Amino acid sequence: MVSETIRSVRIGRAYARRTRESGAWGMRYDAFTGSGFHVVLHGHGWLITADEPPRALGPGDVVLVPSGVRHGLSHAPRALDDLPPGDMSGQPPPDGPADFEFLCGVYRLDQGQVHEYLLSLPDVVVTTHDGGEPELASLVGLLVADLSEAGPGREATRSALLDLLLVHVLRGWLRTHPGPDWPLVRDSSVVAALRHIHGEPHRAWTVSQLSAAVGMSRTAFTRRFTGLLGKPPRAYLTGVRLSRGAQLLRETDAPLAAVARQIGYSTEFAFGTAFRREYGVSPGRFRDGARSGPVVAGPVVQDGRHADAGTAPGPRGAAGTVPRGGHGR
Repeated sequence: MVSETIRSVRIGRAYARRTRESGAWGMRYDAFTGSGFHVVLHGHGWLITADEPPRALGPGDVVLVPSGVRHGLSHAPRALDDLPPGDMSGQPPPDGPADFEFLCGVYRLDQGQVHEYLLSLPDVVVTTHDGGEPELASLVGLLVADLSEAGPGREATRSALLDLLLVHVLRGWLRTHPGPDWPLVRDSSVVAALRHIHGEPHRAWTVSQLSAAVGMSRTAFTRRFTGLLGKPPRAYLTGVRLSRGAQLLRETDAPLAAVARQIGYSTEFAFGTAFRREYGVSPGRFRDGARSGPVVAGPVVQDGRHADAGTAPGPRGAAGTVPRGGHGR
């Protein structure tokens, strides 16, 4: 499921930013569609959410915001609504000592939805890399170095580093909170069907074939699947296929017809029709948009106001340094 989750966030744009603060400081990150995290590099501060008491943060703490909920960071416990919006200047932090220093990484989904697995996690997850995970510490160091450089290829390196960081954060969470592959699903037959769908989304599955594969009648399977996943099997399969298609559009130069075949569509036209219905744009326009714009933080103005730090313009939603249509459910 971690691999499937990483594939889903890759549909979005990856951004990262390094921030230094001193004295009395605070910033609020409003909700949007996506996922992200903060990594504390130096100093002590507080994580502020809408529904939970403020939580102290120190060096090595990682704040994962799986589904983009509203949250903030501050030098002291404060109400979330009292925090100002995050700095949107896009300028690198000044050199020299600071009381508090942290990294922000975010995947913003301009189209599509946050993966079901990320939605199943708590609104905010806090873990610590205290030397017990040298790989995570090394990745943080590489991302710090990458943010200090402006050389060619940084879009590729930054996306790869954010992918790896997210993998390690999720692994750390799963080690201390083990659970089923699909946390929202407790039915073994439906989990088996999900493995078939995610393992072979290109296959011409019918509802009858899926129900037979898990040893259920078509009617009972459809009813149980829909009740647990919130959508019927066919619609769920379509979503998985199109998510894979969006990833291929973003990461490869394969012709649209080839992408269509790889995810189970017989024609480019059928793929394009389904894709527009799901994402609101044609596959070609999605690919063009995915390749425009650098992977850096900068000022964003939406609806006449600044969006949060670490994001970039998109057709909908507010920006934020970390994600959802909101944190803290």
